[in-house]
This record gives sequence, C-alpha cells and structure tokens, in this order.
Amino acid sequence: MTRDFNEENATEAVLERMAHAKDARFREVMSSVVRHLHAVAREVEPTPEEWMAAIQFLTATGKMCDDKRQEFILLSDTLGLSMLLDAIWHRKPAGATESTVLGPFHVAGAPSRENGDNICLDGKGEPCVMSGRVLSADGKPLAGASLDVWQTNDDGFYDVQQPDEQPGMNLRGRFTSDAEGKFWFRTVRPVSYPIPDDGPVGRMLKKMGRHPWRPAHVHFIVSMPAFETVTTHLFVEGDEYLESDAVFGVKGSLIKEFVRDESDVEAKKWGVSAPFWRTEHDFVLAAAGAQS
Repeated sequence: MTRDFNEENATEAVLERMAHAKDARFREVMSSVVRHLHAVAREVEPTPEEWMAAIQFLTATGKMCDDKRQEFILLSDTLGLSMLLDAIWHRKPAGATESTVLGPFHVAGAPSRENGDNICLDGKGEPCVMSGRVLSADGKPLAGASLDVWQTNDDGFYDVQQPDEQPGMNLRGRFTSDAEGKFWFRTVRPVSYPIPDDGPVGRMLKKMGRHPWRPAHVHFIVSMPAFETVTTHLFVEGDEYLESDAVFGVKGSLIKEFVRDESDVEAKKWGVSAPFWRTEHDFVLAAAGAQS
C-alpha cells in the first residue's frame, strides 16, 4: 500500500487496492480497464477542459437513454466495439452464416406469420420477395427453424421510431422453415437510413468527419434447437454505404443482389405487383458448440 500516489505509481496503486476483491472475474476485468484507462491518460495527456468534456459527453449519453433508445449501444456500435465483441462471441466454423450486430430496434414477440405473408403493413415502398432455405453445415435442410425478421419502412424508420405513423409490428414477423428447409415472404426493398444522430453520438460522428448512414438491409435471427442461433443482416448489393457503414456491420458473405423483375406472370406467381424485387439466401447454422 502507498501513501504517496503519483504519476509513476498510480496504476499499480489502484490495482493493489483491488487485490482482495472476492469476485476473481470482476477483479480481472476491472484491472484491465484501469490499466488501459491509465495508458490512455498517459498517452494523450488530456487538459482539464478535455477531461471535463469527456465527462459531459458520457453524462449526455446516459441522459439520452430510455426504454425506446439506448445511446450507449449506439456509442458501442459506432466505435466498432459491438462488431468486435460479436466476432469474439460468435466464432463459427467455415461455411456457417456470419453474424452481425443486433441493433437497437429488435422487438421481442413479433407475430408468427405463414410463409408467403406480407410483412409490409403501411403500403409504402417497392414490392420485394425474399426466399431461401435454412441448412445445417453439411447441407441438410432444417425443417421447423425460426426466422425472426425486421426492417425499416420505405422512409427509413422502424415502426417503434414512428409509433403514431406506422402500424404496430410493421415490417416484422416470425417465419418457420418448411419440410424442405424453405422459407419465403413478401416485403419491400430495404433502403439505407441514418442512425439517430441528434444526440452526443451524432455529434461525435460529425467531429470525426463521419456520416451516420447504414446501408440498406433486412435483419434476421435464425434459430433451431441443437444449433447455434445466428443474428445477422442481408445487405443490398450496390448500396452506396456498404464501404462506410456507420456501425461496421457489413460482411461480404451477407451482401445479396436484389434483382428487379418486370414480369407480370412472375409477379402474379409471388402475389405482388410488377415490377418487384427478388433475392434468395440460404442460412447455414452451425451445430451447438461448434467453433472455428
């Protein structure tokens, strides 16, 4: 123990005070946090004004959080931390569908829908048909797999962002793969949209010289007993923000070509109006416990 806390011994003095913490994992985590925070302070030597600005930024971030918005998750996303943790948490064997961030707008309890149902309830946007299969790593179809789906409307907002403008559970649904592992549903072509940038995270991005936009995508959580659940997106090939996603969520294997079809015959077959968009994707689930 020390009575003389100074620049040279500061880090070790704080670590020594935690030596008797009963929770070993807590002690391990907090020791690492202290080391890295002290290293940042020594590297950048912030002025008192800069330190106070950092405190005010974190305070403002907390004040933006409520049951509809989580500004700290947005901060984690835009600093790439969420995607780094996702990569650590979800190391998968080759061939398994890659994961990406959950995002702040998932809603539990989306309605169960039949294959072929239309999840667009507000009538906006260009018709789109999404289809594919759910497979095991060895290529076998998985019947009874659950696909929880959600996306923004054509204006770039999730239903929970516009509770007075969009129908409840607009562009959300839970589908089940059939005996051949197949699924399909009707929706609208996804659009790119900005993350909420009216708070401290938005101001941070602006100061970094970054934009707040995400490329067009549809969210999926695909699950099946005895297999690892995958939380992921499908992105639209050609979107201008694929190379600069504000939350670093893009992976090459998740970029899909959305094909425009002007055939009235095909449109009738799928129960949409022409022209419409189509894309297909097979989700491959790793067996529970399998890692790369």
